[in-house]
Amino acid sequence: MGDRMGRNGDPVVMMKEDHHRDRLSQDAFIEWLKREGSRRYHDRHPFHELMHNGNLTKTQLQQWVLNRYYYQTRIPIKDALIVSKSEDPTFRRMWLRRIQDHDGEQEGEGGLALWLVLARGVGLDAEEVRSFRYVLPGVRLAGDDYVRFVREAPLLDAVASSLTELFAPSLMARRLEAWKQHYPWVCSESLEYFQLRIPRAALDSNQAIEFVVRHATTYSDQARCVRALVKKADILWTMLDHLSMAYVETGTEGTQTAHDSYHSQTSA
Repeated sequence: MGDRMGRNGDPVVMMKEDHHRDRLSQDAFIEWLKREGSRRYHDRHPFHELMHNGNLTKTQLQQWVLNRYYYQTRIPIKDALIVSKSEDPTFRRMWLRRIQDHDGEQEGEGGLALWLVLARGVGLDAEEVRSFRYVLPGVRLAGDDYVRFVREAPLLDAVASSLTELFAPSLMARRLEAWKQHYPWVCSESLEYFQLRIPRAALDSNQAIEFVVRHATTYSDQARCVRALVKKADILWTMLDHLSMAYVETGTEGTQTAHDSYHSQTSA
């Protein structure tokens, strides 16, 4: 890991001899997490740049919504795994709220239900989206890789992997404004998921970073937390890579073919 290259070509600061270093101060550790996370966060991905500048076609936007739903459904699963790792009832009560945020307290509530509202808002059939039938294999693998990582990781690393949420509020706010400006054909009521995630992601990330700072008691622990955050950022980036390859880099003709294929199958 010592000579692995980062997103921008610079060495990732994850060292071969973590156990020989002194634990960083709280401020230095948080700065390290934010630095490594922010330069790898998927807000910088070309697909998101196209989205935020209003340069995605309707088909491309639809396919992002459809494929991203698979990842959304992995979130409460990984959160349940995190809850199962903790012996602390206070922590479990705190983290259980995340599952309810996505699954809702009853049918038709929560973030997953709101994502299906978004799907209908961009012109997709919600049941087809829910079926995962047209999810790209690479997107599915990336989402499953996140669940696998959390399942196999210690509690500290699993919690640290969620710290991409440090950067989510600003991304959600930017996305909300971009969609209202550039994609007016999507009704504003369909965008409620984005609006609600701004304060909730801020709360979630504050709770997670407090836990990580308190429990990373050695430099080696801190480095593991950074690695977990980088792992999660890479997964988010990889999903957009697959969307770009399937629906952007193929060009207009290829995108139209994929679009026609989707609708011909959903109408069958």
